[in-house]
Amino acid sequence: MYSIVEIKGKQYRVEPGATVRVDHLELDNDAVVPDIKVLLHKKDAQSVQIGTPHVSGVQVKAKVVGQVRGDKVVAIRYKAKGGYTKTHGHRQRYTQILIESIG
Repeated sequence: MYSIVEIKGKQYRVEPGATVRVDHLELDNDAVVPDIKVLLHKKDAQSVQIGTPHVSGVQVKAKVVGQVRGDKVVAIRYKAKGGYTKTHGHRQRYTQILIESIG
């Protein structure tokens, strides 16, 4: 059993008991994640519900496990023959959520 959900405009495939890393949410640890929209729900090989745009009657319950940061992304600007090099980068913030149940 799995579902395709939308959180903050991005789609994720989730299963019960799975930990998913989503874009940063301003929530504390152990908080319930609000506003999870279910786009597709599959119980077994024969039973698939596709939403138009969302599936009604299916709820995904998730809680925040922690806040993490991704790998460092480095961007370099370079101009040939000018002696010009500029480097900058950042680490993206993410929220890890635990999918408790789909039903």
